[in-house]
Amino acid sequence: MEFFRNPNIDFLGKKWYFLAFSLVFSLAGVFSMLFWHGIPLGIDFRGGTLVQVKFSHAPNDDAIRTAMDRAGLHNFRIQPAPDNEVLIDLSLEETSEQALDQGKTRIIDALEGNPPAGKQDLNNTSVLTLGSYLLDKDPLHAGTDANQRYTAQAEAIVNYRDKVKGGVLGSLGELQSVADPAVVASLSDGFYLSDFGVQSASVVGPQVGEQLRGQAVRAVIYSLLGMLVYLAFRFEWIYGVAAVVTVFHDTLITVGAFSLTNKDISLTVIAAILTLVGYSNNDTIVVFDRIRENLKLMRREKLSDIVNRSINQTLSRTVLTAGLTFLTVLALYLFGGEVLRGFSLALVIGILIGTYSSIAIAAPILVAYQDWRSNRGKRPVIGPGGAGNRSAGGSKVSGPGSSPTSEKGARAGVTR
Repeated sequence: MEFFRNPNIDFLGKKWYFLAFSLVFSLAGVFSMLFWHGIPLGIDFRGGTLVQVKFSHAPNDDAIRTAMDRAGLHNFRIQPAPDNEVLIDLSLEETSEQALDQGKTRIIDALEGNPPAGKQDLNNTSVLTLGSYLLDKDPLHAGTDANQRYTAQAEAIVNYRDKVKGGVLGSLGELQSVADPAVVASLSDGFYLSDFGVQSASVVGPQVGEQLRGQAVRAVIYSLLGMLVYLAFRFEWIYGVAAVVTVFHDTLITVGAFSLTNKDISLTVIAAILTLVGYSNNDTIVVFDRIRENLKLMRREKLSDIVNRSINQTLSRTVLTAGLTFLTVLALYLFGGEVLRGFSLALVIGILIGTYSSIAIAAPILVAYQDWRSNRGKRPVIGPGGAGNRSAGGSKVSGPGSSPTSEKGARAGVTR
């Protein structure tokens, strides 16, 4: 299947437009990281508590901030999420290293405000707490098997709350079809219903965060170095440099986009960036391989014409591969839920930028480098008069305008 039949687009003729586009987005990301939002590290890297809260109504961010401030919590961030949810990120400074789990409790207490005296919030009660309450209350007069019966009743109530009602009960009457009526009636004595429920909570200590941060940086650096070595061996070293510059360009724009939108960079985002490094590199190698093949076939053509022809010849493959991958990660972003939001967003941005850079950044670097060497009177590395590329047998393939060694030997023999 081909989207384009014999395309003839002058990509290199538009290189200044591509350069302007890349500069605008790269500089915007750099300025955001330096002067505006910084690099928004998630709790995976800086430590702290992240609580996902679901409300029974559209949450009011100002009301949440007021409640948090009233409770003495000031170093926090609020991130809106779909389905009446918010992510509350509590800094490590707001809790102690010895009691990191207190962060979740402090957030719940802040959102509850002034609860009824002597009552607990049923929307944020565990099976164990609810079962213990029912066992003490004993509304069923269960006798010897009371522990088993009340545990089963508590599990039924909590499962209904979390799996059917999305974590938030609107009224105790909703439980009439779930638990025994006597159990439901007894709940009003010890419980009340808030307008929110905690969906999940993550806690990371400072030492773990520092280790993860170092490992993430090393993983990205090692992947770039490995790619440089591979491409320098597989092609010429300038190909490796062009690919590394391209991937650095893609990573910078992706991280800059997270900074501009103030989205947290978590471990899953780092995983997406490493995936992006491999994806962008693969797409770039396809173009480079076609350039190398055409160098053998179009010996007397200019390198810029060879590069343009190579990009056009791989254009259908690029659009098909990138298009299908993009649709997949877009569906993941739209329907994958909040847990995968950062991962899928990084892939959505990365696939678009990675496909663009393989065409608009990587290949033009080869031509720009050869032009620079020509202007300095040096022998080109690739293209006309250059060293060419390594063939499968390890020998050099001459570029356009030069003759193979065997041909030179033949002409020498005739002369003699």
